Amino acid sequence: MSLLPSDPAAGRITQESGSHVCLPEHCFHAFDSLYCALITRRPSRLRGCIGSFEALSLWDGIPEYALISAFKDSRFRKIDKSELESLECCVSLLTDFEDASSYLDWTVGVHGIHITFPHPSLLPSNSTSEAPSPLSSSPYLPRFTSRQTFSATYLPDVIPEQGWDKIEAVDSAISKAGWSGRITEDLRRSIKLRRYQSKMCTVDWDEYVHWRESQS
Repeated sequence: MSLLPSDPAAGRITQESGSHVCLPEHCFHAFDSLYCALITRRPSRLRGCIGSFEALSLWDGIPEYALISAFKDSRFRKIDKSELESLECCVSLLTDFEDASSYLDWTVGVHGIHITFPHPSLLPSNSTSEAPSPLSSSPYLPRFTSRQTFSATYLPDVIPEQGWDKIEAVDSAISKAGWSGRITEDLRRSIKLRRYQSKMCTVDWDEYVHWRESQS
């Protein structure tokens, strides 16, 4: 590659001055451009995500659910050995579980939500309000069996990533739980919601290899 001065007559490059014109950084920049042209990094995408709300020993629970997420998450094909070097591993430890006073009693960006609600056919029909209410009707629900309940959860980081407000998050969780009918205010108020927080850590393959080598 040639570098022509703006004024060739006045811009003669001597050996001394030339040593300060073409630098190793120029070669690095050329390599960088070549690398970017030849290597396209794929955007991050989920390859498995399964957890448990049971209290588990971290020593046993983390490896168990790492393998379950990798090989038994029915939403994804099993992770293959060839993918290892491109993987990131994220562990979320769920903490600070609290029963919310209503389906609105939690904070976006702080809490995850775990909802349970009965089949809407069991709901009392004495209310026609469609306005969001901070009051929960769950204490007045009829008795129901586990086969007549729905449940779903969203981790704390999911809701702000999706840009949802509280009602949008709750409505999405209702659909995620398997209810495909109309979502009414009575249905929202029937929800028993537990809020929780999480402590999360993510490492990539290179960090894992470095750690393994340091343990040798």
